[in-house]
Amino acid sequence: MSNQFDIIIVGTGHAGYTLARNVHKRSPDLSMLLITADDGSYYSKPMLSNGLAKNKSAQDLAAQSSEAMAASLDATIITRTRVTSIEPATKSIVTDSADYQYQSLVLACGAQQIKLPIQGDGAEDTLTVNDLDDYALFRERLTDVSQVAVMGPGLIGCEFANDLATVGKTTIIIGPDTRPLERLVPEPASAALKQAMDTLGVQWHLETVVQQIDRTATGYLLTLASGVSVEAGLVISAAGLKPDLTLAIGAGLETRQGIVVDGYLRTSDPDIYALGDCAEVEGQVLPYIMPIMHAARALSSTLSGTPEKVTYPAMPVVIKTPVHPVVVAVPGDKKADAEWITEGTDAGVKARYESSDGQLLGFVLTGELVKEKSKLERELPKP
Repeated sequence: MSNQFDIIIVGTGHAGYTLARNVHKRSPDLSMLLITADDGSYYSKPMLSNGLAKNKSAQDLAAQSSEAMAASLDATIITRTRVTSIEPATKSIVTDSADYQYQSLVLACGAQQIKLPIQGDGAEDTLTVNDLDDYALFRERLTDVSQVAVMGPGLIGCEFANDLATVGKTTIIIGPDTRPLERLVPEPASAALKQAMDTLGVQWHLETVVQQIDRTATGYLLTLASGVSVEAGLVISAAGLKPDLTLAIGAGLETRQGIVVDGYLRTSDPDIYALGDCAEVEGQVLPYIMPIMHAARALSSTLSGTPEKVTYPAMPVVIKTPVHPVVVAVPGDKKADAEWITEGTDAGVKARYESSDGQLLGFVLTGELVKEKSKLERELPKP
């Protein structure tokens, strides 16, 4: 195998594989190498947080193996291998097994779980579910567990809690926020979701954090800052993700919240690009599926010789809480003269984020009202 490639992609998550597919479609003659720390299976990451109710094992979620993906992409895929450094001066990457040279390098290395400062001998047993390997371990450790603590009342925490409660697990959500989805939706939408999740038996400890996790004979004892103690057979951290900047920092690339890229997904090094959860595109980190799809299409054109700036249409985020679905179209910029206008019915909540002149800038829909998503999308400003 040659060690020289037109394009090297670090990461085989949704960003890496979506880009590779688009490049192969546009320019099948370009040689591609994809390197991943896991087994390279192609799977839908959003399925990780609702696989229990659908009785999906990790093997079920893996739609295609790395071998099948390599064949379909006419690419080389190296699995269970870590990139240890990037050498921009020689346009090469160093892995724990060999060095490879690139014409263009794409960092699609995703995000890391935010590590919480928790004491106790059980803190290291806290589970994060951020990839297929994590999900397999999650399913294994969930066996014979009846009560699960979920740290984080945000999007991922609520999705996992809904999934766990649906299959009969007693589920406890713990976090510093005053309400679920506090950073995404206005209060009435949070209240509607919480009320629906209450019907599944979900318990809440909000406006507090876990300070200590101790192992017990039957699982874990969590001590909260509020003074309350909670028992659980399994503890999941859904406290949020942060872009993985390790390789970028080591290579001297500009980083802020994410790896800083321009509208063409180009980093401070003109031959290195970043895509997906690790990238900060013109000041924004957009760790959702639709932005990745649009960015991958634009970048594939650029890598094929026709520079294309990424543009984002309205991209509502669907939060997978089947007991009470939620759709959020997050306004790009909160404006001083804009406000939430909310109406609630038995069917759900509709919240419009409008400017002073009545222009719709964002929206939230819950419950049965999520069916109005397409209608409201058409009202949003065009890019």
